Amino acid sequence: MKVSIHAVNFNVDGKLVNFVQERMDKLERYYGKVVSSDVYLKVVKTSDKENKIVELKVNVPGNEFLVKKQCKSFEEAIDLSSGSLGRLLVKTKEKTRSQA
Repeated sequence: MKVSIHAVNFNVDGKLVNFVQERMDKLERYYGKVVSSDVYLKVVKTSDKENKIVELKVNVPGNEFLVKKQCKSFEEAIDLSSGSLGRLLVKTKEKTRSQA
């Protein structure tokens, strides 16, 4: 799957890129027709400790899913959002099976 990573307000390191790629590759197990995905990593300048925002946008034929999470670390936010996205993809796969 083609994964585009966009870092806003900071420079992303290689370990984080590899972590994102691994999590996004796991999503293909849930629904094999994923066309592409965009990952937006943002740092918000607030006094709050939970200032890391991750937005995952996944394109599948006929649909586009967007999940947004805010946590203390990017890894935690990616784990939570990829889990939510996995559940969405499973539901979509079940719907397409029942319609066929």
